[in-house]
Order: sequence, then C-alpha cells, then structure tokens
Amino acid sequence: MFDAMLSSPLFGLTLSAAAWCAGLQVQKKIGRLPPLLTAAALIIAVLALFRIPYSHYAAGGNFIKLMLGPVTAVLALNIYNQRIVLKEHFIPVLAGCLAGSLTSVDSILLLCRAFHVDDALAASLLPKSVTTAIAIGIAESRGGVGGIAAAAVMVAGLTGAVFAPLFARLFHITDPVAEGLAIGACSHALGTTRAMEIGPVQGAMSSIAICVCGILTSILVLFL
Repeated sequence: MFDAMLSSPLFGLTLSAAAWCAGLQVQKKIGRLPPLLTAAALIIAVLALFRIPYSHYAAGGNFIKLMLGPVTAVLALNIYNQRIVLKEHFIPVLAGCLAGSLTSVDSILLLCRAFHVDDALAASLLPKSVTTAIAIGIAESRGGVGGIAAAAVMVAGLTGAVFAPLFARLFHITDPVAEGLAIGACSHALGTTRAMEIGPVQGAMSSIAICVCGILTSILVLFL
C-alpha cells in the first residue's frame, strides 16, 4: 500500500508543494536564499534518503511541468501590463535585451567550442538565460536534453538572484531601468523575484526583459 501511495501522482504534487512552502519559510528566516533552491534540495534529499525512484515523484511532478506552456503564454500579459514603461524606455529595453541575449548565447557557444563540448550538451546549455519553458523548447528543438536545459536555467537564475545586488554595486549600476533589464536578461524569473525586492522599477523592467529576451533568443538560435 505504501508503494501504491508513492507511485500516485498525489505524492509528487504534495512533496513539491511541501518543499516549496518550506523554502518560503527558510527564506523568511535567512533572507536571500531563494525558495526554489531549498525546495529542490529537500526533494532530492527525500528521494535519496528513502530511496524513492524518481519515476514515482515524476508521476505527480510532471503535472507541474505541464503548466510551463500556459505560463509562457501568460508572459504576453505581463508585457501588456507594463506597456507604459515599455513605451517610455522602448529603445533602451530593446538594445539592452538584444545585447544580453547575444552575450548569453555567444558566451555559451565560445565556451563549448573551447572545451570541445558535445553538441547535445551545447544545445542544452544554449538557452540558459531564458525562462524554463522557452529554454526546454529551444534545447529540444536543437537536439539537446530538456532536463539539462532546466538545470542550467536554474543555476543562472539562482546566481542572478543571489549576486545581482553585489554586481550592481561592483559595476556602479545605479539606474533602476538598467539594473532591472540586466537582472531579467541574465537570470529570468528567479532574478526577477529579487529585482522586485530591490525596487518596483527594477521589478517591472526585469519582468519585461524576461519576455523580450525569450523572444529574441528564440529568433537568434534559428541562425546558429
């Protein structure tokens, strides 16, 4: 009966929800630790400690993955809601997002060629700086592995969420528009949660950058 419970989709959904709630509580106490990092660590720990096959967790966890497509479509609504800000800073937004997308894609290509990385792995790492749903689609369309792409996206997002304020001080970035664009272009949704904590303008610009960079990256990889 216990095995039947573990193989039920409810197990994966419940574990994911519980781990996320725990991550939020940890963030409240520690401060800057992203809840996604805590949640992922807890899920891995539970599966490893009780030797639960990943397939049991995936039976429910994949239901969450199904929501990535609709969430991607909702990004268009975010652009609409921020249309006034986007109109006011249209040229800087477009130029900043284009520069960020080009830098992200080109840096991965150069590093993969320098270290003679397999084509499938390179394709998986290529969209690391866009949101997960778009990144998986780009990676799989080029022969990459969706799981590796999702992991690369998470690492990029966590790096931005944790170190964004430090980088802003280090490079003397004081303009909230520039700071928000940089965070959203490099570390997508995870970075945006941090940008919203920094300030409303940073959060708005970072949200716009997620959408614009996702579109630009999808176009750029067509020419590679």
